[in-house]
Amino acid sequence: MKLTKPIEITFYEEKNFQGRSYECMNDCSDMSSSLSRSQSCRVESGCFMVYDRNNYMGNQYFMRRGEYSDCMSMMGMRESIKSCRMIPMQHRGQFRMKIYEKDNFGGQSHEMMEDCDNIMDVTA
Repeated sequence: MKLTKPIEITFYEEKNFQGRSYECMNDCSDMSSSLSRSQSCRVESGCFMVYDRNNYMGNQYFMRRGEYSDCMSMMGMRESIKSCRMIPMQHRGQFRMKIYEKDNFGGQSHEMMEDCDNIMDVTA
């Protein structure tokens, strides 16, 4: 029987994994009840999308297994992590993504269904 490691990310209030911590194994729309801020994190397994606003809003950052000792400078975040969403990795079918030129789904859009090394090449 194959044992799988649980998907897990641990957030820390301070840089370099200091201060209070919060372990998360699922989606979390508002981390403020657990931490006043999150400036570093450690992804033990799985992949997560983290956001600088509550309810999966604002700028988003992709996190894979690894240590992120200073999220603010490593990823250019202006705010600390406020919410996170686990990315399921079992999908085997086709992917489809539509990107927009401007905020609030404005401007020209482009739909992609294959891997893309440089979005500027596709949208030009």
